[in-house]
Amino acid sequence: MTKRDDLLAAMDCRTPPTAVPIWELEFHAWDAVSGRRVVVGREFESLTPAEGERALHANAEILLSGCEQLHHAALTVPNLYWEIAPGQPAYLWLPPDARRRQVEILAAEKPADLTLAAVTGGIIGMPGAKNYVEFCYKLFDAPEEIDETARRALAGGLETARRMREVGVEMMVSASDLADNRGPFYNPQQMDRFVWPYLRQWAEGVRAMDAFAVLHSDGDMTELLDGLAESPLHAWQAVDPTAGMDMRRAKDRLAGRLCLAGNVDCGLLLTGTPAAVFDATRDLLTTCKGGGGLILGASNAVQPEVPMDNYRAMIAAWEAFGQY
Repeated sequence: MTKRDDLLAAMDCRTPPTAVPIWELEFHAWDAVSGRRVVVGREFESLTPAEGERALHANAEILLSGCEQLHHAALTVPNLYWEIAPGQPAYLWLPPDARRRQVEILAAEKPADLTLAAVTGGIIGMPGAKNYVEFCYKLFDAPEEIDETARRALAGGLETARRMREVGVEMMVSASDLADNRGPFYNPQQMDRFVWPYLRQWAEGVRAMDAFAVLHSDGDMTELLDGLAESPLHAWQAVDPTAGMDMRRAKDRLAGRLCLAGNVDCGLLLTGTPAAVFDATRDLLTTCKGGGGLILGASNAVQPEVPMDNYRAMIAAWEAFGQY
């Protein structure tokens, strides 16, 4: 049996044949794992075409070697966006053409049991700080504009998923925060109009591509769990402990209707000790792995500043307690 078999079983809410699969929504610490530097962001954009091609092959070596070291069952490919700040180290993003080429290289060089994942978008989430107030006014004063935003997000997300599927990606993720620490951002009527119909269409579209449909949302999602479980989603990633979400309670509530991915506190990974990370991961696995439907990982991104001793403590706990 392979890591792919474990992932397939978890997504289907069955007990995996060998172990809880490991996957990270975003892992930004490949340099620390490998001792080499992944070339992305503005640095990549400055390269000549020949230099860029060499960099993409070197990136693939780093990412695939890191997945092997850390026992990851799936790898999220570099994204299309964001950098901390001009002149600062870039998170894992590449321009569109380079991203597609990076995925082609990864798909050609990866082991057969490693699944490629990509953040594609598809569902509107909470607005960002720059347009928060304007968006909130439109929810009540110009809801037809929010309708159009949701339609564009769906169309763009499905198109990106299609392009990623063409080059070998099998897991699509819409990173769409629907809640904050106080609960859902949208009221029930707004969820029914702007979110649930598009979530269903996106997940159905991804399934039609023979791919996994995964939603990422931080926040206190308690009120939305049944809606997620009734959708065609395969999995929900985060189960945000900083918002009071508990994996055991979520698993009990969902009763095998939806795979859950997470939820080792990314803050603990960043600021805790290896012993504390080990204990938290052990407790998560021993209380939640029964019956399957669990993917282990951080509750959000693994930041570049996460000490590798901490992350490796999570892996050590998985080696001791994540097997079936």
